[in-house]
Amino acid sequence: MLGFAGCATLAKNPRKPRPIAAGAKIRVAQIGCGGKGYSDIMAHKNENVVALCDVDWSLDGARGGNNRKKLIADFPNAKRYTDFRKMLLEMDEQIDAVCVSTPDHMHFLPAYMAIMLGKHVYVQKPLTQTVGEARELLRLARLNGVCTQMGNQGHAGEGIRLVQEWFNAGVLGEVREAQIWTNRSAAMGPDGKEQVVWPQGMQEWPKADTPPEGFSQDLFLGRAQDRTYSNAIHPFKWRGFIDYGCGALGDMACHIMDAAYWNLKLGAPTSVELKKIVGKSPIAFPKAAIVEYQFPARGNLPPVKLTWSEGGEKPAKPAQMEEGRQLAKGGQLIIGSKGTVYDGNDYCNSPRFIPESLHKELTPSFPAKTIPRVPENNPHTEWTAAIRANNPLAAGSNFEYSVPFTEMVCLGTMAILVGGKFTWDPVAMKTNNPEADKLIYPTYRKGWTIADIA
Repeated sequence: MLGFAGCATLAKNPRKPRPIAAGAKIRVAQIGCGGKGYSDIMAHKNENVVALCDVDWSLDGARGGNNRKKLIADFPNAKRYTDFRKMLLEMDEQIDAVCVSTPDHMHFLPAYMAIMLGKHVYVQKPLTQTVGEARELLRLARLNGVCTQMGNQGHAGEGIRLVQEWFNAGVLGEVREAQIWTNRSAAMGPDGKEQVVWPQGMQEWPKADTPPEGFSQDLFLGRAQDRTYSNAIHPFKWRGFIDYGCGALGDMACHIMDAAYWNLKLGAPTSVELKKIVGKSPIAFPKAAIVEYQFPARGNLPPVKLTWSEGGEKPAKPAQMEEGRQLAKGGQLIIGSKGTVYDGNDYCNSPRFIPESLHKELTPSFPAKTIPRVPENNPHTEWTAAIRANNPLAAGSNFEYSVPFTEMVCLGTMAILVGGKFTWDPVAMKTNNPEADKLIYPTYRKGWTIADIA
């Protein structure tokens, strides 16, 4: 415990964020710098980047070192840390906003501590590894009045807004089904062939390796159980391990499911069921899986069945799709009584009715663009604009939206881990499966509980 003086008092008397003076730059700190964190902090390069934190400051190019070299060169005045707790305590008065781009299991604690201190937060997807953590971040963000954003960048895009305008205008008709799929943990390589991005379905823990210079295994583990270091996990392949990631569903659903979840106003499912699993493992997410969500009627909207497929599993080709045309490696089908929208893109960048002839026929009668657009489709500038306006609801994937969305995604990972079917009560935060209920909150390693930082 690092002596978070006064935090118990902060819980009773929330610290509100510091107003940003007109024309002033936002003082941003980054937690996680070697991978996605690099692009996240570079998106804020025109603000005042005051601190950089990473558990690995190796400059080895194979370990994300090239990104760290660039950050050191681009932000020579930014203080460097390996422990986010130390950074937030020492630089408390010098930080306005924090970006969290760590492995999934360590999204919650840095975000929690930053919000407790009245900092605005941008947290990569999935927002948290568990339902309970997501719900707690929403509670605290409301209490402290900070501006938040989850890093599912397609939510700031044009495509998702087009789909909502079409749906609201009745162009799709009544929607009762959506199909979402990805080939992750594989992906299309530069040669056009499928390749593994990170492994899943491993049956044994990888052999121990010597940690590289400049890396802290203890800080990498964070709240996760004590394990030996392995090159097969860090710096990138952690995502397939249950201890650290959320597998393919956690990685991609916050992107590909976004249009269906937002536009159909899905909310919380009534049940989640694992329909198929390939390569079940006690330590890792599987090689492939299919998960079925059932959503209840919402007002005048009918119930919806949403099917998630991963690892190369995908729905049958729709009858409306042209001969010779195939479904992409990943994408979505939002199936309406009047028309089906297809997008073979991870971020819903190019939604089209199928067949293409129908899309062209409908185009002249498409509704006007009534949903506000995000300048340059940029979720980072959307977040900083919200901060300057001191408006927690101004960023589209703020926690009021992204927490329920993350909860839905986490319920899918729970179904993959426990198998079978369970019901979900979002008010009581309970399923009808005791094994699933054990996954609503994580187990914290000694020294890494909320009490230890709060």
